[in-house]
Amino acid sequence: MIETTYALASAVAGGEPSGGITGWATHLMERLGAPGAGVAIALENLFPPLPSEVILPLAGFTAAQGRMSLVAALVWTTLGSVAGALALYGVGALIGRDRIRALVARLPLVKLADLDRTEAWFARHGGKAVFFGRMIPIFRSLISVPAGLERMRMAAFLVYTTLGSLLWNTVFVLAGYWLGDNWTAVQDLVGVYSKGVVAVVAVAVAAFLAVRIVKARGGRHRGAPAREATPARMHHQRELERDRIL
Repeated sequence: MIETTYALASAVAGGEPSGGITGWATHLMERLGAPGAGVAIALENLFPPLPSEVILPLAGFTAAQGRMSLVAALVWTTLGSVAGALALYGVGALIGRDRIRALVARLPLVKLADLDRTEAWFARHGGKAVFFGRMIPIFRSLISVPAGLERMRMAAFLVYTTLGSLLWNTVFVLAGYWLGDNWTAVQDLVGVYSKGVVAVVAVAVAAFLAVRIVKARGGRHRGAPAREATPARMHHQRELERDRIL
């Protein structure tokens, strides 16, 4: 078994011994077969730094080598995705809305009104958010947490999560299956996509913070004259009272 693992890892790395995530995922698939791919994807959902763009094409490549069936790879990776999503849904449900609202109330530059708008949006578009979120790096794991916070109906959550995961997994497993020894090319393409998502999120967060900071400073400047005028008004009132007394 160990020799077989090293043989597959060497093939994956283009003739050189493979380590890191690739070696770890290869070992799981060699030890457990298709369920090993499912375990790897479940862990990828719980720990987003584990890249699905490595694990899924590797599962497809392994299926192309005849070490597991293609159908089994698709079924088990989808089951793994759903299992990981359910765990994060549970985390959101355990945290609860009250704790989140208490946390948001303490955060600078963030208002409870922002959370209210987010909750209202999720109430209207939660199904779409879960479905399409399964196909967006970073969000594909995190989207399960707000679903749990809002106690999205379990049946709907499972349906949207399963469909979104199946679509995402199928694309990458088939890519690895068809590309064969060149399956690692998928990483480069998805890497560009992931970096683009991260860049968009970073710009959006920076813009949000910039607007809030400008508004906060503007509010302080507008309030300053009123605070400075208060002692003058008090002095004027005292003068009026003295004149009345005299």
